[in-house]
Amino acid sequence: MTLSSLDLGLPPWEVVVVLTSGLALSSCALSGLYCTHQDISPEYASILLGITNTVGAVPGIVGVALTGYLLDLTHSWGLSLFAPSIFFYLTGTVVWLLFASSKPQNFT
Repeated sequence: MTLSSLDLGLPPWEVVVVLTSGLALSSCALSGLYCTHQDISPEYASILLGITNTVGAVPGIVGVALTGYLLDLTHSWGLSLFAPSIFFYLTGTVVWLLFASSKPQNFT
């Protein structure tokens, strides 16, 4: 996404390939999403999935408003469209690296 937001002088089809590749690679992270809930606590996996889906939806809600605000402020599609996505991807990566664990938890 960062490469897509920069003006590198690429033809439009190459920008589409770069953007599509970035989104495809980010989807690889989702392969373990639902398994992790089962690993952490099979009994409460559905509740954990509900919590993480709720938290995961927040950037989608905030991102739309932030994109509109940044577009009005900067008049730049590259900055206003991709900057929030880049921010949320990087923030999610840092939080995951700091706190992620699939060790079984006892919630009783």
